Amino acid sequence: METVLVLDFGAQYSQLIARRVRECRVYSELIPYDTPVDEIAARKPRGLILSGGPASVYADEALSIDPAIFELGIPILGICYGMQLMTSDLGGTVARTGKSEFGKTELRISSEGLLFDDLPQSQTCWMSHTDSVTEPPEGFEATGSTDSSPVAVMEDRERKLFGIQCHPEVVHTPHGTDILKNFLFEACDCSPTWTVVSIIEDSVAAIREQVGDEKVICGLSGGVDSSTAALLVHRAIGENLICIFVDHGLLRMNEAEQVIDAFGNHFRIPLVHVEAQERFLSKLTGVTEPERKRKIIGEEFIRTFEDQAHQLEGARFLVQGTLYSDVIESGTRDAAKIKSHHNVGGLPLDMDLELVEPLRNIFKDEVRNVAAELGLPDNMVWRQPFPGPGLAIRIIGEVTEERLRILREADFILQEEVRRAGLYRKLWQSFCVLPAIRSVGVMGDSRTYAYPIIIRAVTSEDAMTADWARLPYELLEVVSNRIINEVDGVNRVALDISSKPPSTIEWE
Repeated sequence: METVLVLDFGAQYSQLIARRVRECRVYSELIPYDTPVDEIAARKPRGLILSGGPASVYADEALSIDPAIFELGIPILGICYGMQLMTSDLGGTVARTGKSEFGKTELRISSEGLLFDDLPQSQTCWMSHTDSVTEPPEGFEATGSTDSSPVAVMEDRERKLFGIQCHPEVVHTPHGTDILKNFLFEACDCSPTWTVVSIIEDSVAAIREQVGDEKVICGLSGGVDSSTAALLVHRAIGENLICIFVDHGLLRMNEAEQVIDAFGNHFRIPLVHVEAQERFLSKLTGVTEPERKRKIIGEEFIRTFEDQAHQLEGARFLVQGTLYSDVIESGTRDAAKIKSHHNVGGLPLDMDLELVEPLRNIFKDEVRNVAAELGLPDNMVWRQPFPGPGLAIRIIGEVTEERLRILREADFILQEEVRRAGLYRKLWQSFCVLPAIRSVGVMGDSRTYAYPIIIRAVTSEDAMTADWARLPYELLEVVSNRIINEVDGVNRVALDISSKPPSTIEWE
C-alpha cells in the first residue's frame, strides 16, 4: 500500500494532516517524530510530512529529528514548525522577527513551484506562528511570502524537499487540499487508491490475524462506532463474535429498546443484554469530578465484560469502537490529555481481555463511509455521537436518579424538535446538559427553585474542532417552552455558544 507518513511534533491536531491526505485517497499514518530513520526507511513510504508543533526550534525543549531523514531520498513536506525545523537542520535561518502571524493571512506566490502549480498567485491561508524563516537553506528557492514572513514557501525541487509556513490541513486555507495534492501526486508520485473497500479489506485481514479462531465479545452501544466495529469483526470471524449490550442506566430515553431491536432483529448477530443500572449508579454515588466519573465508568464496563466473558467459556478478546479522536483527547505521547475517554484513558491497567479496535486510527466521517458500505441502516449511520459514559458526563455534578430523569426528558424534547425542524443531519451533535445548581423562577405566581437546562449544538467534520450551531430562534423558543412546561424540576433554559477550541463539545 502506498503510504505517506506524518511525523508528529506534538500539535494537538497533527492527525488532521493525515486525515486530509486520506481524503485525497492516499493512505497516511501519524508516527512519533523520533521514529528511527531505519524504521521509516523500512516502511518504504512514498512521502513524509513534518507536522506543526507548539515550540520554537531554538527552545531548550524543542523536538528534533535525525537529519539523516533528509538524505533518504523521500519527498518531504515541512508544515509550520516542520518547515522551520527543516530550515534549521539544513543550514537556513529561523528568527523571531517580532511579527507573529495568527489566523487569516494573504499569501503571495512569487515564482513557479510544485506546491502551488495551477493555483492562484495570491490567496488566503491560515497562519499560527511566532518564528519565521528569513533565509532558506542552500539549494532551496523561496517561492512565496506574506507581509510578515519573507519565506512562507520554499522548495528544493532536485531533492524533493518542500516547506510551507501556513497550514494546508485546515479548512481556513481554501486551497490547502490542492497544495497537498500537488505534493502527493507530483512530488511523491502517489496514486489515489485508498478507498472504503480497501479499509474494510485491511481491517478484516488484521482482525483475523489478531484473533484467529478465538471467541470474541463486542461492547455494543448501538452507536455507529461500536456497530461498525461489530460488523467488521463479524465479517472477519462470523459466529465467533457475541455482542454484549450493557445498559448502565445512563442512556437516553428508549435507547436500550432501539439497540436491542436493531441488532437482535435486523443483523441477527448473537446479542446479550446486561441490565447493570444499579451496578453503575452505586459506583457513581457522591462522585462529582469528571475524570473520576469517566474512569469509574470505564472500569465498570471492563469488569462487566469480563464477567460475561467468563460465562461464555473463555472469550479473551473485547471489540471496542474506539476512534482516533478518542485517543488524541485522552492524551498521546506528544499531545496533551484533554479528558480521558472511558474506552481509552479510562481503562483499568489490570484487564483480562485483549482489545480489538478496528477503528482506532480513523475519524467519524470515515467510519460512516465504512458503515454505509457494510449495509448499516441510515438511521444508525447518521446517529449523532453519544459518549460511552452517557448522561453521566452531561450532568455536571453528582449523578442521581432524579437528575437522570430530568435530563432524559429534556433531551428527548430537544431531539424531537431538532428532527422536526429538519436539522438533525446538519448538526454534528445536539444535546442537553444539566448542571447541578438551582435558580429561582416563578410559575403560576409561585416561587420555584429548580434546575436549568443548557442546550449544546455544534457543527463539525471530525470532532477535533467544532463551531456552535446557529439554531433558529423559533426552534429555540419552542424547545425552551416545552422543556420548562413539560419537564418537572426545570425553570430555566440556556444556550451554549462556545466553540472547540477553546471549549470541548461535551461539558465533561
